[in-house]
Amino acid sequence: MTHKAPKNRAIIALYQPDIPQNTASIARTCACLGASLEIIKPCGFFLSDKKFKRVVMDYMEISQIKFYKDDIDFFNAKIGKRIILMTTKGKKIYTDFKFELGDTLLFGRESSGVPENFHEKIKHKLMIPMVKSKRSLNLSTSVSITLAENLRQTGH
Repeated sequence: MTHKAPKNRAIIALYQPDIPQNTASIARTCACLGASLEIIKPCGFFLSDKKFKRVVMDYMEISQIKFYKDDIDFFNAKIGKRIILMTTKGKKIYTDFKFELGDTLLFGRESSGVPENFHEKIKHKLMIPMVKSKRSLNLSTSVSITLAENLRQTGH
C-alpha cells in the first residue's frame, strides 16, 4: 500500500554519520515511511560513494536530504521544536515516551555518538533496551525501531 508523506512528518537527524551503507539504508527507510532525513555535517564519507549509492538506489535523491553545516546551524534551526536524542546513555525507554508530530529524532555517529554538550542541550534522551552485555544496535536498525514507534503513536 502506498501513502503520501504527511505534511508534519517525523524527522530523522544524523550527526556526522560514518558509514555510507547505514546512511543510505536510513535514507531508504525515511523515503518508504514518509519521514524527512537531515544530516549534520561533516559526513565521514562522500555522498557520491559507491556504497552509499548502491544501497540508497533511487529511493531518495540527495536534494531531498536537508543538510546542516554544523551543530550550531542545526540547533538554531530547531529553536522551539522538540529534539529527541536516541542514545545508549538514555534513562527512558523509547516506548514509554509520547512522540508528537514533527519531532526530530537525533542519532549520533556510529563510532562515537554525539558530543557531551548535546546531552546538556537536549531534554529528551531515550534508549532502546538491550541485553546488558551488548554495546549498541546498528544505526539503521535503531532508526527503524524508533521511527516505527513514532509513526505508530502519531498515526502515520
